[in-house]
Order: sequence, then structure tokens, then C-alpha cells
Amino acid sequence: MSKSPTREVWSSRTVFLAAAIGSAIGLGNIWRFPYIAYKNGGGSFLIPYIVALVTGGVAMLFFDYAIGHRFRAAPPLAFARISRFAEPLGWVQTLITFFIAVYYMAVLAWAAFYTFFAFTTAWGDDPDTFFMQSFLQADTKSVHTGTFLPGLTLVLALIWVVLLLVMSFGVENGVGLVSKFAVPTLVVLFLIITVRALMLPGSSEGLNALFTPDWAALTDPQVWMAGYGQIFYSLAVGFGIMLTQASYLKRRTDITTTAWTVAFANSMFEVFAGIAVFSALGFMVHQSGLPIEKVVTSGVGLAFIAFPKIISTMPGGAFFGVLFFGSLFLAGFTSMFSIIEVPISSCMDKFGWSRRKAVVLVGASAGFLSLLLLPTTTGLAALDIMDSYINIFGIVLVSLVTLLTVGWGLKMFPVLSRHLDAISTIRTRGWWIVAVGVLTPTILLLTFIGQVYSLFNPPAEGGYSNPQLLVYGWLVSLLIYLGALALTYAPWKKGVDFQAPKEFTFDSENPQAALVLETKEGEVL
Repeated sequence: MSKSPTREVWSSRTVFLAAAIGSAIGLGNIWRFPYIAYKNGGGSFLIPYIVALVTGGVAMLFFDYAIGHRFRAAPPLAFARISRFAEPLGWVQTLITFFIAVYYMAVLAWAAFYTFFAFTTAWGDDPDTFFMQSFLQADTKSVHTGTFLPGLTLVLALIWVVLLLVMSFGVENGVGLVSKFAVPTLVVLFLIITVRALMLPGSSEGLNALFTPDWAALTDPQVWMAGYGQIFYSLAVGFGIMLTQASYLKRRTDITTTAWTVAFANSMFEVFAGIAVFSALGFMVHQSGLPIEKVVTSGVGLAFIAFPKIISTMPGGAFFGVLFFGSLFLAGFTSMFSIIEVPISSCMDKFGWSRRKAVVLVGASAGFLSLLLLPTTTGLAALDIMDSYINIFGIVLVSLVTLLTVGWGLKMFPVLSRHLDAISTIRTRGWWIVAVGVLTPTILLLTFIGQVYSLFNPPAEGGYSNPQLLVYGWLVSLLIYLGALALTYAPWKKGVDFQAPKEFTFDSENPQAALVLETKEGEVL
């Protein structure tokens, strides 16, 4: 039997942390957290947020890191090494990230355009009309008009080329090298944005709106659910991203300390983003005389409509706008590395492809779909619907099923706990299995039920009412699960090793001697 090629590894924990933090810090930190915090109790929301961070986010990060590091593979092979019956879960996670990559890139193209637009505040006095009609020419009633926007198509294609070029150099010389420079740059840019926003007239009004606590909100279960939802969303846990990154870690890596570092770096950036966003919104309130609740929004509306309004009226707005949209682009771009790496690594494991072959084939497939659906007049509708359905029937559902089947059904919680404890400073004994095995599945189940209810009982206003338009969501959901089955039954490359590496051993009387691993040939690493 031929040996599998040696798996790439990060050269140091610092490089891995740069890539992992870049993966965690994405668009959701900037345009989602501030709104969620404001709507769910302001300053008091930090209590359920921190509880969710510890008991949900970090616990799930431990789970993903432990599987990736213990079984040394992307999701399909990692789960197959646990049990061949678990392989389809790995392919569901892989296809989730594939389709996220398809539509996530569209927002990067928008941010790239708006970085250029900010130099001259090209959106004029009506950013809403400019974004929806002039820039996107949005048609929210049709399924697919086939009307392409030439400039957006060209920029989107260019970003795909640059991304795949970086990916072709590997996790160390490509992703790691770029992340080492991009992540610190992103942090510095956003610190400048935050300081500038704090200096604006009215910034204190925005900060008061964000941080004034509503203690009564803590009695509302929905507020606690929102805390867990934000943590799961921003840390990107449960659907293969962090698992794949951990599979490239060296054998001797302090996993739990690394997980805590990534989690807290992500949350600190979210708090900075909240301060910057609400300081700017406070300025908008000060200028317009509108109440804060009239100007607070999230997602696309915050980034591409509300912020251009702020930029147009603030002193030095053009400079601020370039920094803001440049940061938005950089945050999304560093996240894309880890998103597209999951299907690339999975195909390398399954089919024995070289990295460059996997990058070309996977990247070309994702890029083709992205260019077919997103830079069109129906691109905004396609993005919204794909995101909603993938979140419900992909991320939330597969995370729940994975914890129940792999954690409990295949009895992996004790195995993973022993693995983490054998190589890490911060131990998992006691609290971790309760958090990841009981509390997190309960939260995910309640979240899934609530989201499905909302999907079939949409609000009277807003959303998409055209049933044909919803075919995007159902089709993608169906493709994920049918595709996972098809890929599971596809033949593996010759010589693939399904046997998991031996466990680390831990000597409680001599912790310094705990880092011992014997290979099949008896070599001690």
C-alpha cells in the first residue's frame, strides 16, 4: 500500500494564529455584532455574549480543533477515520463552505468598488438609490434575469484569480504569509477608524445607545439565544473551517490555549467594531436629528447605505470611507482563505490531487457559479436567499447532527477530551463535555426550530414573496445533501489510510513528559 503524501503544517503557532484570527474576523464582526448587541439589551448583552463565548464558542472551537488535530485531515477523511458512516457529515460541511464561497465573494467585490467610490463619494446624496439602482440595478422579483453587470463581473473575476493564486502556494507560503501581514494591517486600519469615529460630534450618543444596559432583557430567552447565535456565526465553528485549519497544526501544539486566543481576539475585534460603528451612527443622529432607532441597521444596509450617508457628511469623509471599505474588503478576503480551503483540502484527501490541481478545479467550479449568479441584476436576491437557507439547513443543522452522532453516538467526546488534555495547558475535564455535549446541542436545536418557523412564517413586510425566487435556497440545500452522498460513494484515492494516528499519552505525575506520540513504526515524535 502506498503511503499518503506528508500533510502540510504551519511553521509556527504564530502563523496559525494569524490565519485563524483572519478566518474568524469577517464581515459579521463589523456589520452584525453592533446591531445584535443594540437590539438585545445594549451593555447588558455582554453578559449572555460572554457566557456564550465560553460555554458555546470556545467549547465548539475545542471540538473542531480536536478532531482536525487528532485525525489529521479535512472533514470527510477526519470523520471517515472516526467511522466510515460519519463521512457524509464531512462532505456536508465541505459543500456548505463551497457554496458560502460562491456568494461571499460578491460582497468582497462590492467592498472593492466602494473603496474606490469613497474617494469621490460617488454615491451622492442618495446612497440607497445609488446602491440598489445605479450600482446593482437590483431586481428582487425575478429568478435570474441573465443581465450581467460588466464592471462587477470583471472585478469579481479578478478577486477570484488573486485568491486562488494565494491558495496555490499552500497553507504556509500562501495563506500563512498573506495572513501575517493582512491581519495586523486590518487591526491597525480599524483602530484608526475607531479613533476617528470617537472624535466625531455626537459619538457619545451612539455609544450610550450601544452600551446603556437594559437589565430586563436578561430575562428574555431570545437575548441569550442571540448571544449564542452571534458567537457561532462569528467564530465559524461547526462546519469544517476550524477543523481543517487545525489539521495543519504540528503534533505538539497547545490546542486549548490557541482556541482561547482565537476566540478572545475575535470578540475584542467585535467590541472595537461596535464602538466604531455606533460612534459613527451617533454622528449621523447628531447631524440628522433622527432618533437612533431610525438609523440603526445591520448587514448590507449598514455597510453600503448607512455608512455612505455618514461618510458624505463627516469631515474628511473620503479618507474615512476608504479606510472603512478597505477594512471590510480585507476582513472578507482573509476569511475567504479558510472558507475555500475546506473543499480544496477535502478533494486533495479524497482524490489524491495536488494542491494546485485542487485549487484550479475547486476554484474554477466555485468561481463559475459565483460569476454566473452574483454579478447580475438578481445577484442581491440570490445572495440573501442562499445565505438564509445555508445557515438554517446547512450550518445549524449539520452542527447539531455532528455533535449528536459523532460526539455521543460514536462516543468521541472522551477521546477528544483526552487528546486535548494530553497536549494542552488548559484542561477540559468536567466542564467541556457538558458544554459541548448538552448545552450546545440544546441551543442549536432551539435555534433550528426558531429559524425554520420564521422561514415558513415570514413577516408581513420585507423578505421575498416570490415562490420561484426561493428555488435558490431549496436547490442549494438539496445540492448540499445529495452532493454529500455522491461524494461519499466516490472512490477514494489508492492507498488512503483510514486508521487514525495513535493517541497522545498523558502522565499525570509528569506533565512535561506528556507530549509523546508513537507512530505505527514505533518512532517517538
